[in-house]
Amino acid sequence: MTGHDRKIIHVDMDAFYASVEQRDDPNLRGKPVAVGGSRERGVVAAASYEARKFGVRSAMPSVTAKRQCPDLIFVKPRFEVYKVVSQQIRNIFAEHTPIIEPLSLDEAYLDVTENLQNIPLARDIALAIRSKIKEVTGLNASAGISYNKFLAKLAADHRKPNGQYVITPEMGPAFVESLAVGKFHGIGPATSAKMNSLGLHTGLDMKNQTPEFMQANFGKAGAYYYWISRGIDHREVRANRIRKSVGAENTFASDLIDFDSMVAELQTLIDKVWRHCEDKGSRGRTVTLKVKFNDFEIITRSRSSAVVVSSRGDLERLSIALLKNEMPLPKPVRLLGVSLSSLQGDDGKESQLGLPI
Repeated sequence: MTGHDRKIIHVDMDAFYASVEQRDDPNLRGKPVAVGGSRERGVVAAASYEARKFGVRSAMPSVTAKRQCPDLIFVKPRFEVYKVVSQQIRNIFAEHTPIIEPLSLDEAYLDVTENLQNIPLARDIALAIRSKIKEVTGLNASAGISYNKFLAKLAADHRKPNGQYVITPEMGPAFVESLAVGKFHGIGPATSAKMNSLGLHTGLDMKNQTPEFMQANFGKAGAYYYWISRGIDHREVRANRIRKSVGAENTFASDLIDFDSMVAELQTLIDKVWRHCEDKGSRGRTVTLKVKFNDFEIITRSRSSAVVVSSRGDLERLSIALLKNEMPLPKPVRLLGVSLSSLQGDDGKESQLGLPI
């Protein structure tokens, strides 16, 4: 099979958490809604399209969101409900293909090169999936269709909300050439700024570089950028996508300064991570501590062991040791996080993707 023969759909639910809340509470429909904590130190987990018109975005501090949209309505997240709806959506995908790669509760890649209902055109499969999602859940989904994952993701972003778009093999290279580098999936603000400083503003600018130039400036990722600037992406849609880490974090109501209070807060995070490991029968070798200071600067510290972390006590000991090494910290702490990576299952294989904590 050549790279252009595959048919890949990227399905992305529109403002998923916020849309579920608007579906379940008619009073929220047509109004700017943010899912997340409204308290002073809360963070927006998701925003309805009515809120987005005011510039409200996920991961934005709640105080900023409220300032930008004074009428913003905050709703507490109900992850148990979102997980149920996500499973309904996953079941609809499975009616068409077994090759499903979930990225999160509201987003997935599907390989429909061969599909269970023998629908010849991928765009018609996407239409059928979106229609069934609307019928079953009452929610809108957008879809992108193309011959590889990179372009399918771009296509899904092209017609949001509640739309779909096809990027054909004939369109692919030109579509990428005209794209600003900041629109490339996987290129964040820092990399985008670095590219701009090197004179790379569009896909065409990237395409005009040698592989050596891209690798020298962007390391391993340089080769990936080199190929996607040509519309080429050989990554397969992986069913049972491997989860490589599990983590938990918390933003505190007031900044933490002393070591003992930080250790106390770490206990809940360690409990969450270890509960997931127990539920999934997975163990990891690398413990990472994340610290966000009150000025939003973030540091991470990791430690890997030759053998897996085999008990909650080991995870606690390593996490606290990482924190202790950094004491005294230079600034008050706004957030702490703990994660365990290099995951393996009980059978020695890497563990399968589970739902986020």
